[in-house]
Amino acid sequence: MNLRIEFATVRDLPAIVNLVRQLAIYEELEHAMVATEDDFRRALFGPDRQAEALIAFTGDAPVGFALYFYTFSTFLGKRGIYLEDIFVEPAYRGRGIGKALLRKLARIAKEQNCGRMEWSVLTWNQPSIDFYRRLGAVTLEEWRMFRLTGGALEALGK
Repeated sequence: MNLRIEFATVRDLPAIVNLVRQLAIYEELEHAMVATEDDFRRALFGPDRQAEALIAFTGDAPVGFALYFYTFSTFLGKRGIYLEDIFVEPAYRGRGIGKALLRKLARIAKEQNCGRMEWSVLTWNQPSIDFYRRLGAVTLEEWRMFRLTGGALEALGK
C-alpha cells in the first residue's frame, strides 16, 4: 500500500466533506452533519483559520483524515492539540492508516512544543477505545465534557 499523509489543501475540500459525512454515518449522527465545503474553506484556509486537517491517501485516493486545532493548558503553561475528528474509511481499516495519522499529529505536537494531545470518543465505540489504549492513551474517567448549543447558548450569551 502506497500511503502518504499530507496537510489538506483547498483541492481536498470535497474529500473532507465526504469523509466527515462518512464519519457522521458511522457515529449515527448524519442528521447533525450540516457543514459544507464553504464552512471548511473558511475554517481551514480562510484569513481567520480555526483548524487544520491531515489527509491520508493511498495512491491518489483520500481514505482518511484528522482534523485538529490548538488548545492551551494553564497547568502545563503550553498549548496542546485537540483532535476533533479522525476517520479512516472502513475498507482501509487495519492497515495502519489511523496510527499513521496519529503519529503525524504527535510529531506536529512535538514540533510545536505542545504538552499534550486530547480527543473524545463515543462510549460505545469500543474498537476505537481499544485502539487508542494500545497507543498509550488514557481515559480521563474523572472528567465530564459539557456543551452549550442552540437556545441555551443564546440565553447565556445575552
